[in-house]
Amino acid sequence: MRAGDDPVVLDGGDRRCVRLLIELRRLVEGLEPGRVVHLIASDPAAAIDLPAWCHLTGHDYLGPVPGGAGSPPSRPIYALRVQAHTRLTHEDAPWRLTGTADGPARPE
Repeated sequence: MRAGDDPVVLDGGDRRCVRLLIELRRLVEGLEPGRVVHLIASDPAAAIDLPAWCHLTGHDYLGPVPGGAGSPPSRPIYALRVQAHTRLTHEDAPWRLTGTADGPARPE
Protein backbone atom coordinates (compact mmCIF):
# COMPACT_ATOMS: atom_id res chain seq x y z
CA MET A 1 0.00 0.00 0.00
CA ARG A 2 1.31 3.44 -0.85
CA ALA A 3 1.93 5.89 1.99
CA GLY A 4 -1.26 7.76 2.86
CA ASP A 5 -3.55 5.30 1.06
CA ASP A 6 -6.15 3.85 3.38
CA PRO A 7 -7.57 0.48 2.42
CA VAL A 8 -10.90 0.37 0.65
CA VAL A 9 -13.37 -1.28 3.04
CA LEU A 10 -16.23 -3.56 2.05
CA ASP A 11 -18.38 -4.31 5.09
CA GLY A 12 -20.20 -7.53 4.36
CA GLY A 13 -22.42 -7.34 7.43
CA ASP A 14 -24.17 -10.68 7.81
CA ARG A 15 -24.32 -11.44 4.08
CA ARG A 16 -23.33 -14.88 2.85
CA CYS A 17 -19.96 -15.27 1.15
CA VAL A 18 -21.51 -15.82 -2.29
CA ARG A 19 -23.08 -12.35 -2.18
CA LEU A 20 -19.84 -10.87 -0.82
CA LEU A 21 -17.83 -12.24 -3.76
CA ILE A 22 -20.31 -10.67 -6.19
CA GLU A 23 -19.91 -7.31 -4.44
CA LEU A 24 -16.13 -7.70 -4.17
CA ARG A 25 -15.84 -8.48 -7.88
CA ARG A 26 -17.70 -5.25 -8.73
CA LEU A 27 -15.60 -3.24 -6.29
CA VAL A 28 -12.17 -4.36 -7.51
CA GLU A 29 -13.13 -3.72 -11.16
CA GLY A 30 -13.03 0.01 -10.47
CA LEU A 31 -9.87 0.10 -8.35
CA GLU A 32 -6.37 0.79 -9.56
CA PRO A 33 -3.79 -1.99 -9.22
CA GLY A 34 -1.99 -1.95 -5.89
CA ARG A 35 -4.99 -0.81 -3.84
CA VAL A 36 -5.67 -2.84 -0.74
CA VAL A 37 -9.21 -3.95 0.08
CA HIS A 38 -10.38 -4.95 3.55
CA LEU A 39 -13.38 -7.25 3.50
CA ILE A 40 -15.28 -7.46 6.79
CA ALA A 41 -17.16 -10.75 6.81
CA SER A 42 -19.00 -12.67 9.49
CA ASP A 43 -19.62 -15.69 7.23
CA PRO A 44 -17.12 -18.38 8.30
CA ALA A 45 -16.83 -19.50 4.65
CA ALA A 46 -14.99 -16.24 3.85
CA ALA A 47 -11.79 -17.66 5.34
CA ILE A 48 -11.87 -20.33 2.62
CA ASP A 49 -13.69 -18.61 -0.24
CA LEU A 50 -11.72 -15.37 -0.35
CA PRO A 51 -8.25 -16.95 -0.73
CA ALA A 52 -9.70 -19.33 -3.33
CA TRP A 53 -11.25 -16.43 -5.28
CA CYS A 54 -7.96 -14.50 -5.19
CA HIS A 55 -6.11 -17.57 -6.46
CA LEU A 56 -8.68 -18.00 -9.25
CA THR A 57 -8.59 -14.38 -10.37
CA GLY A 58 -4.96 -13.46 -9.68
CA HIS A 59 -5.46 -10.85 -6.97
CA ASP A 60 -3.08 -11.09 -3.99
CA TYR A 61 -4.66 -12.53 -0.85
CA LEU A 62 -2.95 -10.84 2.09
CA GLY A 63 -4.71 -12.79 4.84
CA PRO A 64 -6.64 -11.89 7.96
CA VAL A 65 -6.16 -8.45 9.47
CA PRO A 66 -5.45 -8.63 13.22
CA GLY A 67 -8.00 -7.07 15.53
CA GLY A 68 -11.28 -7.60 13.69
CA ALA A 69 -13.95 -4.94 13.32
CA GLY A 70 -16.29 -3.40 15.83
CA SER A 71 -16.90 -4.21 19.43
CA PRO A 72 -17.23 -7.79 20.69
CA PRO A 73 -17.92 -10.07 19.07
CA SER A 74 -15.38 -8.91 16.54
CA ARG A 75 -15.97 -9.67 12.89
CA PRO A 76 -13.01 -10.96 10.90
CA ILE A 77 -11.35 -8.69 8.35
CA TYR A 78 -9.54 -10.15 5.34
CA ALA A 79 -7.18 -8.20 3.08
CA LEU A 80 -6.35 -8.47 -0.60
CA ARG A 81 -4.33 -6.38 -3.06
CA VAL A 82 -5.81 -5.57 -6.46
CA GLN A 83 -3.63 -6.72 -9.36
CA ALA A 84 -3.55 -5.39 -12.92
CA HIS A 85 -3.41 -8.64 -14.85
CA THR A 86 -6.18 -10.85 -13.53
CA ARG A 87 -8.63 -13.37 -14.90
CA LEU A 88 -12.20 -12.12 -15.27
CA THR A 89 -15.14 -13.93 -13.73
CA HIS A 90 -18.85 -13.93 -14.45
CA GLU A 91 -20.64 -10.92 -12.99
CA ASP A 92 -23.29 -13.00 -11.23
CA ALA A 93 -21.05 -16.03 -10.57
CA PRO A 94 -17.62 -14.70 -9.55
CA TRP A 95 -16.33 -18.21 -8.89
CA ARG A 96 -16.53 -18.99 -12.65
CA LEU A 97 -14.04 -17.64 -15.17
CA THR A 98 -15.36 -15.97 -18.31
CA GLY A 99 -14.19 -16.75 -21.84
CA THR A 100 -11.73 -19.56 -22.38
CA ALA A 101 -10.75 -22.18 -19.84
CA ASP A 102 -8.14 -19.78 -18.45
CA GLY A 103 -10.32 -16.70 -18.89
CA PRO A 104 -9.22 -13.45 -20.50
CA ALA A 105 -6.76 -11.18 -18.75
CA ARG A 106 -7.99 -7.98 -17.15
CA PRO A 107 -7.41 -5.07 -19.55
CA GLU A 108 -4.52 -2.75 -18.73
